[in-house]
Amino acid sequence: MPTGIPSVSPSAVRRALRDRAEIGLLDMRPEGRFAAGHPLFAASFPLGRLEADVFDRLPRRSVPLVVYGDGPGAGSGRSAADAATAVRRLRSLGYRNVSLLAGGLAGWTAAGGELFAGVNAPSKAFGELVAATAATPDVTARHLQAMLRDGQDVVVVDARRFDEYQTMSIPTAISVPGAELVLRVGALAPDPATTVVVNCAGRTRSIIGAQSLINAGQANRVMALRNGTIGWTLAGLTLDHGQARRVPEVPAASARRAHAAAWAVATKAGVRRIGAGELRSVEDGGRRTVYRFDVRTPEEYVAGHPAGFRPAPGGQLVQETDWFAPVRGALVVLADDEGGRAAMTGSWLAQMGWDVALWPPDPAGPAEAGPWRPALPPLPEVMLVDPAQLDDWLRAGEALIVDVDTSRRFLAGHVPGAVWALRADLSGDAASGLLDRAARPVLTSADGILAAFAAADVPQRAQGVHGAHGAQAAVAVLDGGTAGWAGSGRPLSAGAGEMLSPPVDVYRRPYEGTDVDPAVMQAYLDWEHGLVAQLERDGTHGFTPC
Repeated sequence: MPTGIPSVSPSAVRRALRDRAEIGLLDMRPEGRFAAGHPLFAASFPLGRLEADVFDRLPRRSVPLVVYGDGPGAGSGRSAADAATAVRRLRSLGYRNVSLLAGGLAGWTAAGGELFAGVNAPSKAFGELVAATAATPDVTARHLQAMLRDGQDVVVVDARRFDEYQTMSIPTAISVPGAELVLRVGALAPDPATTVVVNCAGRTRSIIGAQSLINAGQANRVMALRNGTIGWTLAGLTLDHGQARRVPEVPAASARRAHAAAWAVATKAGVRRIGAGELRSVEDGGRRTVYRFDVRTPEEYVAGHPAGFRPAPGGQLVQETDWFAPVRGALVVLADDEGGRAAMTGSWLAQMGWDVALWPPDPAGPAEAGPWRPALPPLPEVMLVDPAQLDDWLRAGEALIVDVDTSRRFLAGHVPGAVWALRADLSGDAASGLLDRAARPVLTSADGILAAFAAADVPQRAQGVHGAHGAQAAVAVLDGGTAGWAGSGRPLSAGAGEMLSPPVDVYRRPYEGTDVDPAVMQAYLDWEHGLVAQLERDGTHGFTPC
């Protein structure tokens, strides 16, 4: 255990989770390694993105945080070192109660702790528990295809994000993201004789979406599409691509009825209302972590929202709770325009063990407008180079551009000639050899922010030394990042590029894209089906589906 850093035992972490005490269990490994196995309520918090995410995801500086890597003997000594680095970095950012998980991930398993694969495991496991508890009705892909072929009175609604829906969708399906279902499905299926089928890519959002309509008393027959678009594909059926069908606006009277129905469900689950005075008291006293989310559509959020509320469309908030709210035991405050979206979202979060309250709409209207601007630590002082100067260096063969954003973004579009590396590979002994490849090493990321923090990591002995290419300049950062380069009218390269690190920073979900191996899809479904048994073995979840 590194000197001067306290440790917390796995049993103490499990006790805090069972007691619903505030705790953030942070996995500092790249997301790909996180997805190989982690405790149920661990949050993926890659060290390379720490400064970009930390203030929004961990808003209270005194919250108890427990950090881990693989741990001794697990084959990744650097991962354990990264955990210690994360502790020091968190402390430098003002977090006062940060410890290491004793033994790291290896210590967790040695103490009998369960490991969950994939991402968003709490939400997906909860969805499976809901299906088992409520016996959520479902329909197979073949059966639904026959219903559509025979012209039966059926409406298919896709509960995913709109961009996911556009990538691939069930034929005839209409995009109605999860939290919008109770509010909007009545406009799509006004006849109670119409059957409503809810789908996602796999299982979770289909189950939660269908059960939301059932819980809210929807008069129609409602079913989840078993295994979603994955099940449709595995059945040998053809998906649509590039669709843009969206539900129409909802009249005010219909919105009020939806809210009343959703609020009845939320009240049963233990959701309450909260006023400005109570919330101010909680936040000013620093006694609890508070997450404020506006669960409406992204377009509505940008048009106007309550002050200090982050955008988190309700269906995605339930789907990705571990990302949006990594501090288990925190207070979650939800806002919408009383169309039932906050109430229905809150009902699910409360059943997942969260303390949830609804924020009333302001009669005077929204206090803020525009997109959310993440809170960031002060940027370190680094040498900036503008796109024109970098272009000159590239033409002269002097520059090496290292992109430290995600490998996914790099492959989608990067500065021509750039190479990609994990930020961690720019620190320590690896930095000198890498950055010695050119006289002028330049770091970039999507907007330049991660690159600036990465440049500050580079050891001083690699700054301004004499290398193989002669006098080597200090590491510079592309001003405005890759977006700034593109914004200057210069082209980007897409697709394969030189990768100096293994692309373990991103876990590709088996339900993403249209070129996933069927065996991988089936393995993913098998994993989801096994989550309820894992919950029973784990014993920390506190889920109470009702």
